[in-house]
Amino acid sequence: MLNNVPRRVFVAAAVLSAVVILVFFSSFTLDFSARPLSYAVYDNDGRLLGAKVAADEQWRFESSTVPEKFESAIIAFEDKRFRYHFGIDPLSLARAVTMNLKQSRVVSGGSTITMQTVRLLENHPKRTFFQKAKEAVLAVSLEMRFSKKKILELYVANAPFGGNVVGLEAASWRYFNRSPDHLTWAESATLAVLPNQPSLVYPGANKEILLAKRNALLRKLHERGFFDGRVLQLSLEEELPEKPYALPSSAPHYLEFLIASSKGSEKGKAKKQKSKFATTIDSGIQANTARILERWSANFRKKGISNAAALVVDTKTLDILAYCGNTGGYDANPDSYDVNLVRAKRSSGSILKPFLYAAMLDSGQLLPEQLVIDVPTRIGSYSPGNNIPEYQGVIQASEALSRSLNIPAIRELREYGVNAFLAHLKKCGFTTFTRSADDYGLPLILGGGETMLEEVVFAYARMMNKAQSPLADFPSSSGSSYLTLEALANGTRPLEEANWQRYAHSKKIAWKTGTSSGNRDTWAVGTTPEYTVGVWIGNADGHGNSELRSFMTSAPVLFDLFSALSRTTWPAKPEFDLKEVEVCAHSGFLSGTNCPSVKTSLAPKKAPAVFVCPYCRIVSLTPDLKFQATADDLEGGVLPVTQKRFVLPPGIELWYKKINFGYEPLPAFTENHKKSAVNDLSIVFPEQGANLIIPVEIDGKDGAMVMQAACRDPSRTVYWDLDGEFLGMTRHYHDMAVTPRAGKHTLTLSDSNGTVVSRTFTIVADDDE
Repeated sequence: MLNNVPRRVFVAAAVLSAVVILVFFSSFTLDFSARPLSYAVYDNDGRLLGAKVAADEQWRFESSTVPEKFESAIIAFEDKRFRYHFGIDPLSLARAVTMNLKQSRVVSGGSTITMQTVRLLENHPKRTFFQKAKEAVLAVSLEMRFSKKKILELYVANAPFGGNVVGLEAASWRYFNRSPDHLTWAESATLAVLPNQPSLVYPGANKEILLAKRNALLRKLHERGFFDGRVLQLSLEEELPEKPYALPSSAPHYLEFLIASSKGSEKGKAKKQKSKFATTIDSGIQANTARILERWSANFRKKGISNAAALVVDTKTLDILAYCGNTGGYDANPDSYDVNLVRAKRSSGSILKPFLYAAMLDSGQLLPEQLVIDVPTRIGSYSPGNNIPEYQGVIQASEALSRSLNIPAIRELREYGVNAFLAHLKKCGFTTFTRSADDYGLPLILGGGETMLEEVVFAYARMMNKAQSPLADFPSSSGSSYLTLEALANGTRPLEEANWQRYAHSKKIAWKTGTSSGNRDTWAVGTTPEYTVGVWIGNADGHGNSELRSFMTSAPVLFDLFSALSRTTWPAKPEFDLKEVEVCAHSGFLSGTNCPSVKTSLAPKKAPAVFVCPYCRIVSLTPDLKFQATADDLEGGVLPVTQKRFVLPPGIELWYKKINFGYEPLPAFTENHKKSAVNDLSIVFPEQGANLIIPVEIDGKDGAMVMQAACRDPSRTVYWDLDGEFLGMTRHYHDMAVTPRAGKHTLTLSDSNGTVVSRTFTIVADDDE
């Protein structure tokens, strides 16, 4: 009867059946939604630095292109006609159907790589004839949508490779500790046979079976002409990995930072590709930095100093070359190792002083050799101290910076202005100084604010770049940046680095340290045109330690890190942005008519001329040079001898002459002049022997008293000294606000003619406080 049915009916029925099947199975879709991926960070050469297991506890890396060797191996092993079929291999399928019918169960899949990809994307459903049919139809659909290259990439990225290893990228690093692009033929063949039975055969399990499968595949590849007999022999002799490698963990804190940055609005310092971070880290520099930092940190931990961090950047590009966010690991620091100290906000100590120095060079308020005051100082209720016990009286500004003296920095900030300095810091790239100028006050320059090691390092690198190019992104000029770096390079180095200039191989480095109040943080940062390195050492929980001194902790580490870097250079002098100015040979200020000798000094090209030397003046002496005098003091028409002299105020001279034995103070006045000059300068307030109460202000802060003086000659400079502490100088209007403590005090004034007057008074404690 069937013989009477026209042939075209059978054809139509077959086509209709195929259409029905396609329509039915087309209702099923593949899930291409992203499965949880492991975060992975790579160095500048593509080497894995570290990874974090995916949310489902699988090592599953983001897919990438399939290397030629592995592509040839996986196709030869799994689907030799992959490049020619349309998702289904009829020959393989017919063979599999025959075998399965004979056994009445699925014993051979006959699956192509495309069908296996479907199965992987469907999350390994149960093997049934219905499922096989579904996979076949979806495989055809997949072939219609994607290229062979894309399908192979999907398969390789989702294939199981044993244990919790998914995908070629993860497998290559887990089993051979290298990128898939660098696998040998033997290694590629080893990985190619794993997805077939990943739960039974993988490195560390059933080695004999794995070896037999690998070698059989290598011979097949040789027979098909992929390599010659010599390569085959060498490949057969390669050992199998005994067990999976532990994935590297070279920059764990950097990885966590990049992950956090990718999830939020914070901009990271690396190119992000989904879960894969391609960075600028140099593995060699990273390894050396971590090794050196850990060696020092292990010694510091014996002294109760638990944590350390370091950052190395390429100065020109600002690329991060090494990033060590902490030390010790969880064994040594179980409670604090998670803290990323490259990004932690910590008290800045003295690390900001160079930025103030450069800003004041540009404003004309400083010159490198200009003398700045270094005497015991009280500003209102604030009485800062130096980091060394001696006071210099006056010292060159550049030396005060290289020695990191606190008193000059405080006085400079008062002159420059806290508001202006905060604005300057923001232009330098600092983002953490968010409070008001009144809130920070003058202590800002000594660590009254918090910053991050990362921002410190980048700011110093930008300063070095500006010293070489006017186009660099930095607010200070090229001239002031260069002069600042020159001052920093002249600082005395710690330990065995102290005599660095004697050795030809030594590196000239602009460097600065900082120690926060209470010995809680120590900083060291150094920069050259090639590298900028920053080090922080302390305790993550913020507790202090008397051993925490930057010169003995962070500074030696800094120079050790520089010694491990390649040879560096020093920038050429930016002649285009520097000018020579005539300065007093004694004071370093712009020269005046009273200066006995002058010389030239460098200044930023656009810096205005602001201050003329205040210390040199013309003095009149008796003919024997033993006394100061005027013509009125002398008898018989004898005229005084006039000289141009460098003269410091008494409150400064007291300290200066202790360490500068060549300094020649002015001789005393004649008795006649002393009697007449005392009325030229007088203290108006406080009165002699006065008992004074200074009330507390309404906001709870200590109140202030305004001391007043009068000088017959308004052009004279009056110098104020309270209890041996130099307060400042005034001209024309002689008022000085102070907040002295309770007790007895001595106020001493002197003028530019050498007249000195004193007065004592007492501050009585306010009983209402």
